[in-house]
Amino acid sequence: MALTKEQMAQRMARELKDGYYVNLGIGIPTLVANYVPKDIEIMLQSENGLLGMGEFPSEDQVDADLINAGKQTVTTSTGASFFDSSTSFAMIRGGHVDLTILGAFEIDQKGNIASWMIPGKLVKGMGGAMDLVAGAENIIVAMTHANKHGESKILKECTLPLTGVNCVKKVVTDLAVMELVDGKFHLLERAPGVSVDEIKEKTQADLVINDNVIEIQI
Repeated sequence: MALTKEQMAQRMARELKDGYYVNLGIGIPTLVANYVPKDIEIMLQSENGLLGMGEFPSEDQVDADLINAGKQTVTTSTGASFFDSSTSFAMIRGGHVDLTILGAFEIDQKGNIASWMIPGKLVKGMGGAMDLVAGAENIIVAMTHANKHGESKILKECTLPLTGVNCVKKVVTDLAVMELVDGKFHLLERAPGVSVDEIKEKTQADLVINDNVIEIQI
């Protein structure tokens, strides 16, 4: 059974390490803020000018002036700070973000990511993703494994305009966890009830099936 968005966020939260500075992209990645392990301390950075972003607010905590880059209301953690976007992007471009978790339309086995536009459709703007993929040390992608027609979004080569090249390290989809090594995706984990054959069928890119592919623990 495919993972829900919340379950994907829970799995991605296990990639967080104590002391990390982390940027969460728009969409599924923002949900990771709700599942940060209690035994570690990290700082979540939002490119609209917030360092120390907390989990999503309960109804009585909502402050309409306190938002993330996706215009969702958020909370702050102890020690949070606010600044302008030029300072925010100086942090990103200066290589001070340890981990970025992004959504994507497509990724490929060269480590390329396409996440900002579909030709012929309305584009709101490229946002900060292009800076993030260039500046962060570690890029993890969160996405559905296939599109609504069942066609793979894990490709040999991206077909959409690229956001970044040779930057993706790992992907967490609704079906699997895969790591990119030497131009091939290595299957590490599979969603509960999802077979290896189904993952192979929905992965266009070269896929290496590791021994003992475990089920994702949520």
